[in-house]
This record gives sequence, C-alpha cells and structure tokens, in this order.
Amino acid sequence: MFGSGDDRESHRASATELLARAGLSGVPRAAIVGVVAVVILVVIVVGWRLGGAAAGGEFSFEDDGGDASITEGTEPGASAEGETPPSVLWIHVAGAVRSPGLYELPPGSRVGDAIAAAGGAVSDARLDAVNLARPLADGEQVLVPDASADAAAGAAGTTAGAVAQSGAGTGGVDINRASAAELEALPGVGPATAEKIVADREENGPFAAPEDLMRVPGIGEKKFEAMREMVVVR
Repeated sequence: MFGSGDDRESHRASATELLARAGLSGVPRAAIVGVVAVVILVVIVVGWRLGGAAAGGEFSFEDDGGDASITEGTEPGASAEGETPPSVLWIHVAGAVRSPGLYELPPGSRVGDAIAAAGGAVSDARLDAVNLARPLADGEQVLVPDASADAAAGAAGTTAGAVAQSGAGTGGVDINRASAAELEALPGVGPATAEKIVADREENGPFAAPEDLMRVPGIGEKKFEAMREMVVVR
C-alpha cells in the first residue's frame, strides 16, 4: 500500500536531487516544511479576500494598534444610518398669505420660499415676526401672523391705561362722590369691591381720610398702598 523500500529510497533520492539543484541541500528539512506551510496559508488568505470582493463586499484592514479589522463597504449615496434625505419637502403655509395650503418645495428651501409659493404675504402680514431665512424641514407648518391681533391687544392696553389714568388726570378719584363704575378706576377695585365702598359710605358716612378705605371689607393695607396715589377725599 505504501510502496516498497526501494520506491521510498527512490523518492528520497529524487527529493535530495531537487534540493541540490535549488541550492537548498544544506537547509534543514523542518525549515523547508515551515516555508511551504506559510506559502499555503498565504494562498488561502488571498483566495478568501478575492472571493469576498467578487461577492460585492469591500474589505479593508485598518491599523489600530496592531489589531486588524474588516469593514464591509456601504452603498454610495446612503448615509451611515441607512436614511435617505427626502427628494421633496411638503410644507403647510398658513396665516397671512394670499393662498394658504400645502405646497411641494425642493430640498434646501427656506421659509421665504414657502411664503412665495403661497402667493406671498398679504398687506397686513407681520413678516418681521418670521425668520425668512430659516431652512425648512419636511412636514412642518409655516404660520405668518398678521397685524390685527397686535392692533387689538394694543387697543385694549390703551383703553385700560386711559381708565387707570382718568382719575389721576382730574385730581384722583373722590371716594366720597365717585359712583361704583368710577371707583373701578382704582387699582385692584372690581365691581364687587366698588359696591362695598359705596355701601360703606352710605352706612357709616363719608370717608374722612384715604386710609379709611381699609375699613371696607376686602381692602387691606397692601391693596390700599397700590391705590393710595389715586385716592382723593373731598
């Protein structure tokens, strides 16, 4: 099965002759066997790498202090998380624009572009309250305010200020003569407190000094200090 002794001797002689021709007759047989093993290992590794590249993957050996790592490549144009940026932006434009609604805009558009797509702002739009240069994100709403709400708030503030100052402009509020409605011009005095002031002076007589207001239920020292400058006793 393993051949005769003469055959083995013949093989040894042939191997010795080949080593002599290669100039390796003096190299130990164990060293030659080791070299052959390394060559075989290199061939296996190269074949494995070539097979992986043919299958569509890209591999790279990165040096991070001596440890080799294998990184599989990603598809061109795809992000690391696998997310793809939207090809269009859908934006809801509302408020003080000519044609509110849903608009399709290209990526990279800004708030000003969305307003322009909606026909532009109307005449009383508060564009100073909107950042026209802000980049848009898919699915958001652009709300353009108008001046009507600000005007209403301003008018309410002006009316309240005029009522609060009416007493001071005419020398204050005479708590012995003012009606319940006029007494409401005093800070912190509502309809209920005004009625209590009228009832107190009718029951107990005129107030002799502004501080007498503190005898009215619901008017303490703190509330009186807030209205002291506008209280007049005649």
